[in-house]
Amino acid sequence: MRPPVSSKETKGAPVPAPERPVARVAVDNPLPHLDRPFDYLVPASMHETAEPGVRVRVRFAGKLTDGFLLERADESEHEGRLMPLERVVSAERVLTPEIAGLARAVADRYAGTLADVLRLAVPPRHAKAESEPSEAEEPQPPVPVPGESAWKAYPTGPSFLDALRGGRAPRAVWSALPGAGGWARAMAEAVRATLDGGRGALVVVPDGKDVALADGEFEQALGPGGHVALTADLGPAERYRRWLKVLRGQVRAVVGTRAAMFAPVAEVGLVAIWDDGDDLHAERLAPYPHAREVLGLRAHRTGAAMLIGGYARTAEATQLVAGHWARPIVAARTTVRSLAPRVRPAGEDAELARDQAARQARLPSLAWRALRHGLESGPVLVQVPRRGYLPALACRHCRAPARCVLPPTRIAPIALNTDQEEPPGGPGSSCHGPLALRGGHVAPYCRWCGRVDAAWRCPSCGSPRLRAVVTGARRTAEELGRAFPSVPVRTSGRDGVLATVPPARALVVATPGAEPVVEGGYAAAVLLDAWALLGRADLRAAEEAVRRWMNAAALLRPAAELVVLADTGLPAVQALLRWDPVTHAERELGDRAELGFPPAVRMATLTGVASAVRQMLDELRLPPEAQVLGPVPVDESGQERAMIRVRRGAGAALSAALKGATGVRAARKTPDVVRVSVDPLDLI
Repeated sequence: MRPPVSSKETKGAPVPAPERPVARVAVDNPLPHLDRPFDYLVPASMHETAEPGVRVRVRFAGKLTDGFLLERADESEHEGRLMPLERVVSAERVLTPEIAGLARAVADRYAGTLADVLRLAVPPRHAKAESEPSEAEEPQPPVPVPGESAWKAYPTGPSFLDALRGGRAPRAVWSALPGAGGWARAMAEAVRATLDGGRGALVVVPDGKDVALADGEFEQALGPGGHVALTADLGPAERYRRWLKVLRGQVRAVVGTRAAMFAPVAEVGLVAIWDDGDDLHAERLAPYPHAREVLGLRAHRTGAAMLIGGYARTAEATQLVAGHWARPIVAARTTVRSLAPRVRPAGEDAELARDQAARQARLPSLAWRALRHGLESGPVLVQVPRRGYLPALACRHCRAPARCVLPPTRIAPIALNTDQEEPPGGPGSSCHGPLALRGGHVAPYCRWCGRVDAAWRCPSCGSPRLRAVVTGARRTAEELGRAFPSVPVRTSGRDGVLATVPPARALVVATPGAEPVVEGGYAAAVLLDAWALLGRADLRAAEEAVRRWMNAAALLRPAAELVVLADTGLPAVQALLRWDPVTHAERELGDRAELGFPPAVRMATLTGVASAVRQMLDELRLPPEAQVLGPVPVDESGQERAMIRVRRGAGAALSAALKGATGVRAARKTPDVVRVSVDPLDLI
């Protein structure tokens, strides 16, 4: 028998070289000029665990940095010495090839970096949840098929489901019929048809209220454990635990908010988005992707079906239909009329002849009658576009806007002496923020600096008296509570969103998007202060008004009375009256194409310090047909914004030029940051 070999003898022995010894790593580094994979050597000890998709730690620029191993290679194109991987954080392959490719495409689409997109796509690791053993997949009992399909009301609905069951990839823009929760049942049927075809499905909705509604319908259609819901309020451990179920293939159906657009669904066959016009679908972190565009890229790359649904329709969805990328799914007009509410504008001629004060009244007699009649048979809804109590005030005598006249708060401690210097901005400078009221018996406060000004006097006329310019939801609830003293008043908004309310006699005051669902629908509704939505300085003001009105109107019972306080002749009001969002969206798209606004063109904005924006514009290598608008001041802080417009076909060239310019600035370590946003929602 051979004696044991000593450590001295083995110290210089050759170690077998691992197969494919080079690892290409996406390093967590936000610098645009370093947005590329870096090669590292794979030590023999990590040969088994360093597989594509795992989290790793590497040394980058002298510091230990996180990263994802993208692929293994036999050799590197780098001519210098390669650093080895420091360690494999976890053997869990959290980054699938499909999501890695999608993240790269999203970064290129929005002139961002792969690292920024991967932060959105892969949730932070939770070691305890990851170490838990995978639950054994138990056979689920068969789920009874619903009696009548929700898609039967649409002429092309059954064929859409058949295509999903057959493994095909239909793409559709769906104008949903009014009805509380009907959209969630239809989505659940589409997901089930996709699962029956042997593929996975992913549905993205705006907020947690919609997730809860869809979650119940998915539970009935798919059975217990047939899907997972992903929302931010789950907490890091539970969210990561559910995300791992999807990654490991235990669940093939996902519903969630915008972060779920990157869910690693295996063999995805359907990606769907509900209410794509909601601004909650736009990511607030760089590179600011929109869920609709990400899902569209995913459907294109994987050959999956796509469904864009909503009561209203956006110009972007209409562009997809006009370009024959998607087909419309709409119901017959007779079906729409039988389910839509009975809309009555308070500004129609007959009503003005009956009630001469209707033009000036915030709640004309028509609205009072609708509320009173609706309360006889159930709850009624009042939509108020502004939250708070009285968010905007003015002088009662001269009507000048009420502004803060107190000096701005100092950041540094104030010395207690009589020789204090004047606040920044020079002698006599003040905050100039808008004043508001939090309640009926409190002093006005500044919405910018937050300080109370009980001794306010108008700088123009000296009057101490104030009047309301805008009435918020809480003040509206207070006024309606006095008008209907025997009726309970429920509020739903920023301070607390109600998902559902019981079908009992009640007044429900809600801000747009926070309207709770009632079983059986509301008996009546009033849409207040239409001017606040239509009068906004926003490219999407009319489209957003129609969307918010239709989302609220869809919660009513069929033929219930809906009063909108707006002029009948406005196109947005006409779309609500006829329940015809398609025509309004087509007109909106035509107007934008004529004026050169998205989605007819591709646009990008540069926002930052004036000198930095102008310098970046001078260095940009834009496509020949690019048009630069601005820059113009954004606010009084010295920030400026420039807009760059190109035709849709030159969008990729524009994103590449912006990415290159930001990379040059980052390489120079330029201190002033310029925010780049491609196709932002807030253009005006």
